Amino acid sequence: MNRVLSIILGGGAGTRLYPLTKTRAKPAVPLAGKHRLIDIPISNCINSNILKIYVLTQFNSASLNQHISRSYGFSGFQQGFVEVLAAQQTPESKAWFQGTADAVRQYLGRFASHDVDEYLILSGDHLYRMDYSAFVRHHRESGADITLSVVPMDEARASSFGLMKINPHGRIIDFYEKPEGEALKHMQVDTTVLGMDTEAAQKMPYIASMGIYVFKRRALLDLLQRRPDYTDFGKEILPEAIHKMRVQAYLFNDYWEDIGTIKAFFDANLALVKQPNPDFSFYNKSAPIYTRARFLPPTKQLECTVIESMISEGCILKSCQIHHSVLGIRSRIESGCLIRNSLLMGADYYQSDFEQDSRCDSPSIPLGIGANSEVSNAIIDKNARIGCNVKIVNKDNVQEADREQDGFYIRNGIIVILKDATLPDGMII
Repeated sequence: MNRVLSIILGGGAGTRLYPLTKTRAKPAVPLAGKHRLIDIPISNCINSNILKIYVLTQFNSASLNQHISRSYGFSGFQQGFVEVLAAQQTPESKAWFQGTADAVRQYLGRFASHDVDEYLILSGDHLYRMDYSAFVRHHRESGADITLSVVPMDEARASSFGLMKINPHGRIIDFYEKPEGEALKHMQVDTTVLGMDTEAAQKMPYIASMGIYVFKRRALLDLLQRRPDYTDFGKEILPEAIHKMRVQAYLFNDYWEDIGTIKAFFDANLALVKQPNPDFSFYNKSAPIYTRARFLPPTKQLECTVIESMISEGCILKSCQIHHSVLGIRSRIESGCLIRNSLLMGADYYQSDFEQDSRCDSPSIPLGIGANSEVSNAIIDKNARIGCNVKIVNKDNVQEADREQDGFYIRNGIIVILKDATLPDGMII
């Protein structure tokens, strides 16, 4: 796989994940207590022995840069790298990335300078484990110019993806990005051609693109240089390519989740605690998910009840109840608290008195969750300070709310407490 260059697209503003993307790039959003979204495609690349990796971004890229530089340092004896390429003004282009294809085009000179045969284009906001080497081998064996990784899809979610039709040999003969109405109905296919049984094919009558592509070197250079006005792979580049080049489909028959929205992100995180067999597991010794190495102490628990949850390292839990939740690194939960069906991202640092008892009459509110507080169906972003006797429970069942001045948003009924927010004692949401 040393003849493959990986390009991870993470340049979007991440508006669907706001406010988690208020101060960070979408690929830098924390995941599963200690990871970041970007760790998924990078780890898949490393496990597939693809070690030349670029990450394209343009919004709030400081934390992403920091995470990658601290997490992925290859030794001088390996011909590998992970490098962030942010949008920049050049004599040829003074605009920001205008789309996925435009982002790749703006750095095409750098990509072309590498002596590789294929370019692997990936998305930075999906949760899955994939052997890209098998994907690339299928691409080479088929003789395709471009290969798209695809999944069967039900009608309820189909309009959110690029859909396609294929012939019996797996060649793509039609492609439509996010169709609706009659255009959506037109893209229905018999997915038994993918090897699905009749019952499953009826439930999933669409073939959706995962946003994962392999391009032959010459195919990518030709497409991007010939049509400089085309800015997006799904909307423009791929629909034209299927009529001029050999474009194949590659079935990925495993867990894959687009976690680009607050609800999808929340559900994917909490699904990790399902027992005994979650749909996606971080406990895989043959294909681990890597992240920044932190030298944190073990978690302390004092008379706690923890049910179906994940607790990251470096936490202190005091006489509390944790139900069906994920707690990030350096989380601190005081006595009498109930955390239920929630994702706590933890903290970036320790306070000097982290191990000491927190008093509710203190003049300042410390990091973590104060005594006798309740958190339910919520996301608590990093470094939040929640006072004593606080109720984060969405008592009025509000589905959408923008309350940035008060330190929170509500999306699909899920309360999202902002990074670095402070909620005073007794506050009720």
